Amino acid sequence: MSDTSSHPLDDPRTDPFGVAATAAADIARITGVERHDIALTLGSGWGKAADLIGETTASFPATEVTGFSAPALAGHVGTLRSVKTPKGKNVLVIGARTHYYEGHGVRRVVHSVRTAAASGARTMVLTNGAGGIKAQWNPGQPVLISDHINLTGDSPLEGATFIDLTDLYSTRLRDIARRVDPTLDEGVYCQFRGPQYETPAEVRMAKTIGGHIVGMSTALEAIAARQAGMEILGFSLITNMAAGIQTTPLSHQEVIDAGREAEPVISSLLARVIGEL
Repeated sequence: MSDTSSHPLDDPRTDPFGVAATAAADIARITGVERHDIALTLGSGWGKAADLIGETTASFPATEVTGFSAPALAGHVGTLRSVKTPKGKNVLVIGARTHYYEGHGVRRVVHSVRTAAASGARTMVLTNGAGGIKAQWNPGQPVLISDHINLTGDSPLEGATFIDLTDLYSTRLRDIARRVDPTLDEGVYCQFRGPQYETPAEVRMAKTIGGHIVGMSTALEAIAARQAGMEILGFSLITNMAAGIQTTPLSHQEVIDAGREAEPVISSLLARVIGEL
């Protein structure tokens, strides 16, 4: 399904869950896997994890699946994979993320999550590259997301849909991750609208209201995953220190470079964590 003006999720009369069910049927047909157990969205720097989780049984362009678009961001691979872990679990690896700042609407941002749920996944692992606020963190460091602050002013929930977000980023799953790597720190993720990087004043605001990580993804996806009944684990790769903490100008190339340098270590970590889920 190409990224055109006739995209099925752009019509407000369309049922987004029906589109997700169609997409899940596409994935089952292409992969031959009727049901996936875990879904993993790969953010900047996390791409190599897909090679380490287990045996890739199918890999294909995301655009072959209803409702998916080609990624607009360098550092995202644009493919979907079905991977079987050594313990026999099927993992749907999502390498095509639609960001909120692309302007396509929230339905398309969370379509991959809803498709994963329709594919049977009960666990959603969300990863990203982000800016760090805690002074003790360093670029290239992975951290767990303990909670989030949604600063987009938007939501994937439509109408009078009330969803409890207590323990949104599962304590149980974070405990499993810390058993794999006891050195993992954690923090509160703030999703800004983007695509501009945050100003130093905005970073100070995020810190004042309880944030430790700043980025442009994940929170809206996590809300949709909770609505779908999934248990959520979130990881951020600290690709740079946030504006005002880092004294040099921010750039997307810096994000890509930090992700490339950290990729072997964080991908191994993520694969080990998924092996325990």
